[in-house]
Amino acid sequence: MKNFWKGACSVLIAAAFSGAAIAAPCNGPDDVRALEPGAPLTLTAAIEQIRFASPEVRRAALEARAREAEADQAGRRLNPSFGLEMENFSGSGPLSGFDQVETTLSLEQTFELGGKRVKRERAARAGAALASAECTAILREIELQASLLFFDLKAAQELAVYAQEAADLSTTLTETVSKRVEAGAAAPPELSRVQAEQASLKSAALRARANVDQTRYELAALWGSGEPVFVLPSDRTIYEVNILDEIGGLNSHPALSVARADTEARNLQREAAKSIGTPDLTVSAGLRRFEESGNNALLLGFSVPLPIFDRNRDAARAAEYRANSARINAVATKARLRSQQQAAISQIRASQTRLALLEEEALPAARSAYEASLTGYSAGRFNLTTTLDARKSLLDAGVSVIDARRKLNADIMRLKSLISAAPFDGDL
Repeated sequence: MKNFWKGACSVLIAAAFSGAAIAAPCNGPDDVRALEPGAPLTLTAAIEQIRFASPEVRRAALEARAREAEADQAGRRLNPSFGLEMENFSGSGPLSGFDQVETTLSLEQTFELGGKRVKRERAARAGAALASAECTAILREIELQASLLFFDLKAAQELAVYAQEAADLSTTLTETVSKRVEAGAAAPPELSRVQAEQASLKSAALRARANVDQTRYELAALWGSGEPVFVLPSDRTIYEVNILDEIGGLNSHPALSVARADTEARNLQREAAKSIGTPDLTVSAGLRRFEESGNNALLLGFSVPLPIFDRNRDAARAAEYRANSARINAVATKARLRSQQQAAISQIRASQTRLALLEEEALPAARSAYEASLTGYSAGRFNLTTTLDARKSLLDAGVSVIDARRKLNADIMRLKSLISAAPFDGDL
């Protein structure tokens, strides 16, 4: 029980190139859909709050928008340069004045060759698509975290109720022992023993209620709320899933979309790095005025840098390494997701079996044993130790049922998250 309380959609580069908007909720509205105060919290409501109010998701969405703006900037052409040059004035002799000044007005434009601008923009668009995929992956992780905390909260609430029932149960046993002590059928230390047990169970009930509040605050913090306004869920639903029908739905997982977008971005960055090695062409044109003669003349010039020392080959090689790394990561990500899927299926089957055994066999047997021991103790046939042991077994069985129900729901949520099934399919 130590850990009991601890509990994107695919982005296409082609759509990014055409300037398509980032898919909601990573490009969702700025206004937040607030929970209705006092309304019972549901899993759907918790997921909706994450999608429209999570600070982490909103930050990732803003980063994706920033990348889109950078992609727009990367597609801009270079600005022309305007120049004014004056020669042969304020010198000595005949050049002391402005009579022989030569004034040149020029306009210079650099043309990027080798498809630099197009490739740079495509790489930036791919980077924006990657940021969008990362936003969706962050959303999926926080949605899963919220669903797990939701079931932690339900379990905490059940355990708080059960702990109070256990405290009330201890009161009944204390009264029984007290009557036996008064009748001389039991020794006074037995009363002190059950009174100590009763105090311990009351303390556990208080601690359980505090754990409920703690989990409520942890859940609300996921969507940026400092004060939870919802009331606790009351049902004990098991979110069933048909495992066999859901196997094989990994292609829509955001982590795989991130890996694919990263591979595409790295490939385009490599192409952009290679294009930098192509020299650019600078063309200049202007008009020169000769004050001495009053004549004008046109100027035309061309310049191309000589790629002798630097052809950007090292940067292109580094980009090639990163592209290869991204391809390896994409293959590894798919294998990891497949492994997690199979592990989740195994966990669900084990959790279903465990819950069934606890609910159908262990808990009824423990309850029957305690009732029999309490009756036997009242009649003087059993000692107090036997009764207390039976009660402890009953309490442990009840706690185990609550934990098994929480564990099964958590395992189902993990599998649903892996295969993008409801509530992780984007449809509320």
